[in-house]
Amino acid sequence: HFQVARYDTRGFGRSQTADVEFSNRRDLRELLQHLGISRTSVCGVSRGGQIAIDFTLEYPEMVEALIPVAAGIGGYEGGHEAREIETQMFSEMDAAWEQRDIERLVDLDVRMWVDGPGQPAGRVDPQIREQVRQMDRESYAHNLIDGKPQPLAPPAIGRLEEIRVPTLVVLGDLDTTGVLAVADILTRRIPGARRVVFPGTAHMLTMEEPAEFARIVLDFLTAVYGG
Repeated sequence: HFQVARYDTRGFGRSQTADVEFSNRRDLRELLQHLGISRTSVCGVSRGGQIAIDFTLEYPEMVEALIPVAAGIGGYEGGHEAREIETQMFSEMDAAWEQRDIERLVDLDVRMWVDGPGQPAGRVDPQIREQVRQMDRESYAHNLIDGKPQPLAPPAIGRLEEIRVPTLVVLGDLDTTGVLAVADILTRRIPGARRVVFPGTAHMLTMEEPAEFARIVLDFLTAVYGG
């Protein structure tokens, strides 16, 4: 139905970076210019959702529609709403990273982001858990230099009302309280934003319910483009 360009940001997947300052927004703009795409819809999951929001604010002339999925917001200072289990798990993740205990960190990542905080390990298809586990291992092993991504200034948290394109906010109801709070902020403050909640899914909702996710996005984009 639509042409899709998918890429790995610096320091992720097959994209590496030197230890230099860079802008994820500018990287995306230059990629689109290289592909000859002057205007498009942007969709991102988690950190990718935050980049999509920031890109829309910095280069509004290039964006036709925005789809942040389980996204963050630049400048968001939440955390007080986190449940005890989430606070404990994030602390354990920080400790595992400091100790470079990658297997422990990968296990915690899967429990937090695939199962959902406090959810049983058997809730999600084992193939999805193993796929994310392998992706995690490869990411930690191959991309040891993060570079210095420069944040949008002023940050998006104070500028959401500037977004004037059709926006679809997507999340799973078993995600962290922080992600749920961010989705609420996006829905309330982006003019005309719609929200779709996937029941019984966590952060990796696109892997848990790929067909339904594709249907919802296609319906949204078809309406945007008047199909």
